[in-house]
Amino acid sequence: VFADSHGNVVSLGERECSIQRRYQKIIEETPSPFIDDKLRQKLSKTAVDISKSCEYLGAGTVEFLVDKHKNFYFLEMNTRLQVEHPITEMVNGVDLVQEQIRVAAGEKLSFSQKDVTPSGHAIECRIYAEDGFNNFAPSTGIITEMTFPHGLGVRMDEGIRVGQEITPYYDPLLGKLITWGNDRQTALRRMIRALGEFHIAGIETSIPFCLRVIQHKSFQEGKYSTHTLNAIKNELQKELTVNKKEQNLAARIGAVQSHHQLKPELISRENHQQKTNWASAGRKDELR
Repeated sequence: VFADSHGNVVSLGERECSIQRRYQKIIEETPSPFIDDKLRQKLSKTAVDISKSCEYLGAGTVEFLVDKHKNFYFLEMNTRLQVEHPITEMVNGVDLVQEQIRVAAGEKLSFSQKDVTPSGHAIECRIYAEDGFNNFAPSTGIITEMTFPHGLGVRMDEGIRVGQEITPYYDPLLGKLITWGNDRQTALRRMIRALGEFHIAGIETSIPFCLRVIQHKSFQEGKYSTHTLNAIKNELQKELTVNKKEQNLAARIGAVQSHHQLKPELISRENHQQKTNWASAGRKDELR
């Protein structure tokens, strides 16, 4: 929600944040694949009513728990701009930070509720300095290499550089990878491609974990909940182990092929060198 000092309160839609570890979000998307239009309207109205009741000012997020029967329950209100705000920006075409500055300066919101017409679908993966396949153990060290993904519908919010030391003293969040598409499938495909291109060396990150979750059938079908991560983590770990074995096998095959390709050349050089030495010795004998 967003509220100004002129009595305007606007809802910008919902964000699905059920993929969490230790009550901290990992992957978010909007709109939610579970919420229908009827429920969406109820959630938005309730969020606006809550904001008005406390004369709220600025950007905020009203959080609800929704059960499998689509009953919803108020959880809390986060009175700030949240980490996952980029996906709201992507589907609504609104710069929420700029709006915060406008509201803080006493100006009206630059849009009204009727102007809010979400377009497409957006997904965000939080990139943590954690090993998602080792109970999200923190990872510290120096970033030695880094390649960011690019392309249509891909956004990267970050503040890290090669050579930067990642210490245990601060939040493990390294950046946020966001993709947008005209529909959910397009946003999913772009996220899978972007995560595959994303590379950080020197520390462990949540990149491979996010990729496995995004590729999992439950997420692909939009049929997941706050219980899903615990339910599929062993399956994800097994897939990673198999994938690593395949990568190691491919690396060994590549090494053997490379060795055999180089060997004839080395033999040729050695033979050439031997012939040259004999020829040199023979010439010396003839000169005696």
